[in-house]
Amino acid sequence: MAGRIRIGIGGWTYAPWRGTFYPPGLPQKRELDYAAARLSSIEINGTYYGSQKPESFQKWHDETPDNFVFALKGPRFATNRRVLAEAGESVTRFFESGVLQLGAKLGPVNWQFMATKTFEPDDFAAFLALLPKSDGGRAIRHAVEVRHESFRAPECAALVREHGVAIVQAGDSAFPEIAEATTDFAYLRIMGTSEEEPLGYSPAALDRWAVKARELATGSRDVFLYVISGHKVANPAAAMALIERVG
Repeated sequence: MAGRIRIGIGGWTYAPWRGTFYPPGLPQKRELDYAAARLSSIEINGTYYGSQKPESFQKWHDETPDNFVFALKGPRFATNRRVLAEAGESVTRFFESGVLQLGAKLGPVNWQFMATKTFEPDDFAAFLALLPKSDGGRAIRHAVEVRHESFRAPECAALVREHGVAIVQAGDSAFPEIAEATTDFAYLRIMGTSEEEPLGYSPAALDRWAVKARELATGSRDVFLYVISGHKVANPAAAMALIERVG
C-alpha cells in the first residue's frame, strides 16, 4: 500500500502571489481558503519566529478542507541554542500555545537548525528525547531539518530512527541532502524554483520530484513535500504541477 502524498508551499501570505497565484481582487482574508482548495498542505513559518494565539490555530482549522494538513515550524528558541538539552521549556511552551486546536489537521512539526549547528550526539539525543510523542491523546510527528554536513553521521540516523523522527530532505539547495528513511513519513523541502521556468521547475524536474514522492510513499509511508524559497513567486505553480503529476 502507498502512503498519502501531501504537497504545498510555505505560508500563504505573500504580496507577489496576488495577481499571480491569487486572482486579482481576491480579499486577503480569503487567501488561505483559496490556497487550501488547490494544495494539500501548507508549512506555517510564523511559529518559528514567535508564539501564535490559540484563536489563530482554530481559525486556520476552520478555514481549510477536512483533508487538509498543516506542518508547523518549531520555535527557533528551541533549536537556536548552544545546549539543545536545555530546550525543554521552549518545547513545552510551544505545545501549550494552542497548536492542538488544529485537531486532525496538525501535521509534522519541523525543528529547523541553523547551518552552523553541528552534530553533537549526546546533546542531540537529549533534544530528541524532549519531543513529545503525543499530546492530549493525539500522536505528534516530528522532523529535524539539520543543515550541517556533520549530521550525515550514521549515529545521527540511528538516533532519529530510535526516536521515530524524520530527517528533512533538502532538495536543490546548498544544504546537505540527507535521504535517510527513519520513520513512517518523509518530509521534503525543495528549493530550486527559478524565474526562467513558467512552473518554477522544468517539466523534467517536476517529473523527477513526482517520481521521488511516489517512491517514498511505498510501504504506507506518508510524504510531505513543500516547495520553498527559490523563485518564490512560482512556488504555488510548482506545487500544483506536482500535485497533478502524483495524482
